[in-house]
Amino acid sequence: MQATPLAIRDIVLFEPVVFPDERGEFFESYNRRAFEEAIGRTLDFVQENHSVSIKGVLRGLHYQLPPHAQGKLVRVVAGAVRDVVVDIRRDSPTFGKWVGTRLSASDRRQLWIPEGFAHGFIALEDKTVVVYKTTRYYSPGSERCIIWNDAAVGIDWKTVGEPRLSQKDRVGRPFALADVF
Repeated sequence: MQATPLAIRDIVLFEPVVFPDERGEFFESYNRRAFEEAIGRTLDFVQENHSVSIKGVLRGLHYQLPPHAQGKLVRVVAGAVRDVVVDIRRDSPTFGKWVGTRLSASDRRQLWIPEGFAHGFIALEDKTVVVYKTTRYYSPGSERCIIWNDAAVGIDWKTVGEPRLSQKDRVGRPFALADVF
């Protein structure tokens, strides 16, 4: 498993080694030892979530406040997404900055997003399936949402037209008014 740190400290992109042969292929989608060595800490995943989206659905920018803040290991098992992470750690040199990457079933890459970041994605294909492990359980009272198109953050979603949003995501807060870490 190859680990590549992205432009914002602590965000890591993982790419598995794939072993193809005449029968198909094999790869490790998760190896705790390699994962923890790459991120520099030990942790336990306690929940795994699946979402299925049609093309143009945007989910995010979501996060949970401490003590229920979640680290997430995100991957796409069908379709493709533009995955975006925003640094909401007030004392970070990249506070308010974002990083984005494409994740797809065909590239098998995964994105590690530690606590202290807002996360979102837009489905680039119909029937896109996103699976992500979390380090804390879902806590409705701790959940927050930053509006996806806040000009102060300036995310380039690399899409044309308005995304499809849930009601919760339509009323996300501006970054300047968001509860941050």
